[in-house]
Amino acid sequence: MTDTTPGALRIRAALFDLDGTLVATEHRSRAAWTRLFRTHGVEVNDTVLATFVGRRGQESLADHVHKFPRGTVEELFAEAVGYLEGPDIPPPYPVPGAEALVKELHAQGIPMAVVTSGLREHALALLEHVGGAQLFSAVITAEDVRTGKPDPEGFLAGCAALGVDPSQATAFEDAPAGIAAAKAAGLRCVALTTTHDAEALGQADTVAADYTELTWSPRKTPTA
Repeated sequence: MTDTTPGALRIRAALFDLDGTLVATEHRSRAAWTRLFRTHGVEVNDTVLATFVGRRGQESLADHVHKFPRGTVEELFAEAVGYLEGPDIPPPYPVPGAEALVKELHAQGIPMAVVTSGLREHALALLEHVGGAQLFSAVITAEDVRTGKPDPEGFLAGCAALGVDPSQATAFEDAPAGIAAAKAAGLRCVALTTTHDAEALGQADTVAADYTELTWSPRKTPTA
């Protein structure tokens, strides 16, 4: 059952999604994907854009590439990434409370990993907004897995890198695909309503608006 009034979370190891979970980027991604579709004269709306949230960009784009008059998935993906560097694209910013939680968990020696559907270069740059990649023991990106979320491969790789059993780890996510991946891997999942409403995140164990609603305590034994 999803807990929408969370108490203290018991955390032995933490695995974080990145876009929308640690750093707010959905506004940027939506702008870039929207520009890509419109540049090629392809209709785009909120329903289409929602299919890109929490998934690897190439895999999401593959679902729509047949609509484009020209270009391969890789070519169109590279074009969309290029739009992120445009001067009119709004900047990313930390999700409220993310930097404080990451730094506190690191100070307490809680192992942490990032499991993102984004590219490594993108991930390393975004992590500067919450204290830097050096605070995390592992960063699992789209280049490190064969199949993206909702497949559990990324979270399983993250747990392996941290040397913890998935049953002892907590995942932080913001999208249904990520929640499905975390649960399939055997992790407890906390979902933030930064990109989806609480109803869409109902498969998570706990749902909160952001990290300012959460309290935590380190846990030395698995949840029963």
